[in-house]
Amino acid sequence: MKTLKILLILAALGMITMFAVMYSGVVNVAADEPHGKFVYWMLEETRENAIANASADIQVPDLSDPELLLTGGVDYGFMCESCHLKPGQKESDMSVGLYPAPPNLAIEHQTHDEDSDRRKARNFWIIKHGIKASGMPAWGKTHDDKRIWAMVAFIERLPKLSPEEYQILTAMD
Repeated sequence: MKTLKILLILAALGMITMFAVMYSGVVNVAADEPHGKFVYWMLEETRENAIANASADIQVPDLSDPELLLTGGVDYGFMCESCHLKPGQKESDMSVGLYPAPPNLAIEHQTHDEDSDRRKARNFWIIKHGIKASGMPAWGKTHDDKRIWAMVAFIERLPKLSPEEYQILTAMD
């Protein structure tokens, strides 16, 4: 009974502390000020584990059809380039102003322990569902899965494209 009482007191203190922080306004939410190391680590770990869990059962289709590159390229150029950049580009007004900074998808980001299908499934899930409080929209609200897979196919090829190849693949009809 004593343990339960201590747990209830600790829970109440935790709730009081949480509300004090929430309503005091002491947490800096400005996008031009980075989080502290602990908060950044906690948010990164939470995001990465949530995405890995949510995308674990996604079956990756065959993405080798060249038509997917054209469809995905046009969409990437229109919807993604301003934040995630293009070959030869280091920053944009959007990429500099967002926090956390969006990854530059024109360069290789694969980690040594991530296989190709897991990366593709992860990218599909992110494009379809977006990421809260990051600036990444949920394109699944306006785009069907086939079109999202086309963007995934394009993103897979993007780091290997020259600026000239990129220009051709993202040109509007």
